[in-house]
Amino acid sequence: MKVIPLCAFSDNYIWVIHSSNSNAVTVVDPGDANPVIDYIECHDLSLETILITHHHNDHIGGVQTLKNRYQCQVFAPKRDNQPFADRDLVEGDEVSVLNKEYQFSVIEVPGHTMGHIAFYGHDALFCGDTLFKAGCGRMFEGTPPVFLESLQKLAKLPENTKVYCAHEYTLANLRFAQSVEPNNDAIDKEIQHSQQLRSENKPTLPSTIGDELAFNPFLRCNEDSVQKTASKASAEKTFSDPVRTFATIRQLKDNF
Repeated sequence: MKVIPLCAFSDNYIWVIHSSNSNAVTVVDPGDANPVIDYIECHDLSLETILITHHHNDHIGGVQTLKNRYQCQVFAPKRDNQPFADRDLVEGDEVSVLNKEYQFSVIEVPGHTMGHIAFYGHDALFCGDTLFKAGCGRMFEGTPPVFLESLQKLAKLPENTKVYCAHEYTLANLRFAQSVEPNNDAIDKEIQHSQQLRSENKPTLPSTIGDELAFNPFLRCNEDSVQKTASKASAEKTFSDPVRTFATIRQLKDNF
């Protein structure tokens, strides 16, 4: 499956999924219509479908313009109740795109927003702002137990799953991860790798679930090293509850 990132705003990625046997494409979370229009017109493509993960404007701001221009179908979370949606999605729904060439399962991942969903299929995960490389989204609408449960759902996907998140936050996330686990060699190695990619003006994405399990502190809330940092930050001698660990390190990241 060919997936191309389009840069939008200061650090967003709009993902373009190409058909392998036609000029049709699907786009994920087009917060800005202009990069999509430019890409489609430049490459003589046809926009068939838009997939939406959640309601924030940097993910949906370009949808109506694109729908009006290309008469494409829009699939979005049911809970968000978007007027532009042709199909409202809930956990367990299956979505077929590009003339049924690709199928994705819908996973509900509340936490960043309560209606947030992700799309999983063909060893790829389009997860919006729920899971980032070495990080996770801010907890705007959810609670720590809800958000952690969503992340644990994603952590159970096959380790070779490619993670297509929506922002280039990697280096900042890795610096925070290093402050949580200063002795984690996987973090040091990924910092070097990601710095090299950014120096070449290349995205640090996609990541993989296997990589995230190795260096993302929000997927490592059962690890002693992460719990130790959380305990110190909370002024408690020790605790081993992953929910409390998640809540503490999410607060640390908010103020990092």
